[in-house]
Amino acid sequence: MPSPHDSYVRVRGAREHNLQGVDVDIPRDVLAVFTGVSGSGKSSLAFGTIYAEAQRRYFESVAPYARRLIHQVGVPKVGEITGLPPAVSLQQRRSAPTSRSSVGTVTNLSNSLRMLFSRAGDYPEGAERLDSDAFSPNTAAGACPECHGLGQVHRTTEESLVPDPSLSIREGAIAAWPGAWQGKNLRDILDTLGYDVDRPWRELPAEEREWILFTDEQPVVTVHPVRDAERIQRPYQGTYMSAQRYVMKTFSDTKSATLRAKAERFLTSAPCPVCGGSRLRPEALAVTFAGRNIAELAALPLAELARMPHGSTEAARILTEDLRSRIAPVVELGLGYLGLDRATPTLSAGELQRLRLATQLRSGLFGVVYVLDEPSAGLHPADTEALLTVLERLKSAGNSVFVVEHHLDVVRGADWLVDVGPLAGEHGGRVLHSGPVAELAAVEESATARFLFDRSPAPVREVRSPHGQLKIGPVTRHNLRGVTAEFPLGVFTAVTGVSGSGKSTLIGEVTEDLAGVGRLVSVDQKPIGRTPRSNLATYTGLFDVVRKVFAATDEARRRGYGVGRFSFNVAGGRCETCQGEGFVSVELLFLPSTYAPCPDCAGARYNPETLEVTYRGRNIAQVLDLTVEGAARFFARTDTPAVARSLSTLLDVGLDYLRLGQPATELSGGEAQRIKLASELQRVRRGHTFYLLDEPTTGLHPADVEVLMRQLHGLVDAGHTVVVVEHDMTVVAGADWVIDLGPGGGDAGGRIVAAGPPGQVASAAGSQTAPYLARVLRQGQ
Repeated sequence: MPSPHDSYVRVRGAREHNLQGVDVDIPRDVLAVFTGVSGSGKSSLAFGTIYAEAQRRYFESVAPYARRLIHQVGVPKVGEITGLPPAVSLQQRRSAPTSRSSVGTVTNLSNSLRMLFSRAGDYPEGAERLDSDAFSPNTAAGACPECHGLGQVHRTTEESLVPDPSLSIREGAIAAWPGAWQGKNLRDILDTLGYDVDRPWRELPAEEREWILFTDEQPVVTVHPVRDAERIQRPYQGTYMSAQRYVMKTFSDTKSATLRAKAERFLTSAPCPVCGGSRLRPEALAVTFAGRNIAELAALPLAELARMPHGSTEAARILTEDLRSRIAPVVELGLGYLGLDRATPTLSAGELQRLRLATQLRSGLFGVVYVLDEPSAGLHPADTEALLTVLERLKSAGNSVFVVEHHLDVVRGADWLVDVGPLAGEHGGRVLHSGPVAELAAVEESATARFLFDRSPAPVREVRSPHGQLKIGPVTRHNLRGVTAEFPLGVFTAVTGVSGSGKSTLIGEVTEDLAGVGRLVSVDQKPIGRTPRSNLATYTGLFDVVRKVFAATDEARRRGYGVGRFSFNVAGGRCETCQGEGFVSVELLFLPSTYAPCPDCAGARYNPETLEVTYRGRNIAQVLDLTVEGAARFFARTDTPAVARSLSTLLDVGLDYLRLGQPATELSGGEAQRIKLASELQRVRRGHTFYLLDEPTTGLHPADVEVLMRQLHGLVDAGHTVVVVEHDMTVVAGADWVIDLGPGGGDAGGRIVAAGPPGQVASAAGSQTAPYLARVLRQGQ
């Protein structure tokens, strides 16, 4: 029995996800790093077990009624955990924040600035003092009435709605109209109203064009459609809707991302004419501090905002001091280039997590466990050093810091190392080592040890010669000012630079229209689906082929089952009790809702009749439950080349441990990106393809990075072009060409500091990347 003063967190019998009854002891008040290949179970141990249990215990102490108002995670599958303090989780959230969320709202700095203006601002003569809410664009009291606090107004123009005025309405001049029968209805209604739908658009009178596109009227007429020889079409009552009305209604009301994106193409965005894009009411903008209004101060980089004068009153001095102390940890974490008004959706996952980390630094909590999910994700090596300092400060304040991490510099800086593995999925889930970092060297089956202690030279790779150049620019966007870049074609290019230097902005300028690009494939880390119905098999197209295989069996033919019978998304073959979900939600009122396997299908998602059809001894549910590795063995001796090709590309990018039916919601950003890459690799490629990848190694263990790089270099060897935005210096060292942006972030960046082969960039003066790249190149010589 551990003593009450036991200084260890002791986990016994952890079985969450793939953990195999794990027992592990981790000291408190240390920086402990959890490592292991992707899918090994390290997040299941750190977040799914330790953090989940800490949160559950905290909620036990909260009044039952209040518990209903808090999002609660389920009870982890673990025997017991002793010595566990309260926990704070900082995860890489991959959900899309709203456009109203900003750096200021995430860090609570906006509250401090609004209070400063409310209590210590310089008001115009005779103006009454405003409450702090009046300085927020997210409240009715502060939002500009014209743009509702968004700063932008969406408009349609004749040019956006009718891109080709030489066409007639019948020929599709009004591109913004819906397609198929709905568009035909609108055209027939116009014809019935007496408008000439066969005359070129530009020849129609201006007042007619104006009415057709912009009227708010919605006349109802009886339409007599032109009869087709084959079918009888009866008259109907048709309601006219102008092109502008249709676009605005679709943009604001539709739940379909595709329809919304289509409508957005016909809208032009411009700064609000009333507030000039500042999002606030005139009376709030009339108040100043240090000669600037609140919108002007919110647009400043935080590093500059921190140098703001104190003001003349005691209230101003106290409030500016508070603001500066809140800004300090954000700047320390290398985010001084951000402004308070920077929208959260434009930040990377790494930037967002560091903002939350800065807020925690200021909170002054003591005696808690911080559980962090790859805080170095998206960080340049120069920024990683600042991160280590901050983690050390959290620990020195009397806290335990548990970090899931792949970055070797963070691993080396740990006091304690928990290595999970040895491999992924069912081949992982064991703790290989829990102890000081140096002792991992003796653990032979650890994939982490090979990279952490190996100093052997990296293989020297011949630098490829390009077969042309792609010129971009001059680009003036965000912090890029007239930047021109040349990307060599047919080689592997790495774009580097500190966070906020302009890397993603630059590669975002590459489009399919540019000469030399050919086919453009952009592979990002956005989720492959937002619901559990989307999974690995459905995204890659593998599910379609598997369903055809089942539909072609003798038993399915005898019963008259088609391909649709084997889908869990439509009525017919699915279990109707759970609607093909495989589980049902059980509402427990004061406790977190829990999900239980469906009582009828026991999680199989299909009805019993469908499951009676088997292929080589397995039904469709059992095939979906196979891992990629298991499925490759299962289909190896069958005549299904499409399945074999799809599975082999998933194996090639290191996703052998994922189940075919694994819901998209359970996948990390790195896994989603590799699934997209695998889907692309399985296509039969013709001609030149330009691949753009934004930080493809984020969330990957060095062993997984090796696997991914083999694939990407294979694409280049096949004649294609690969461009990656990257912070991993081992990847950059293996590139043919490097474009380094900087030298700093925000206004201090936005220039190309160096461009050339890795060896040349490693010696470039003024480059923050150069010393780190030089270190890796020296190690590999």
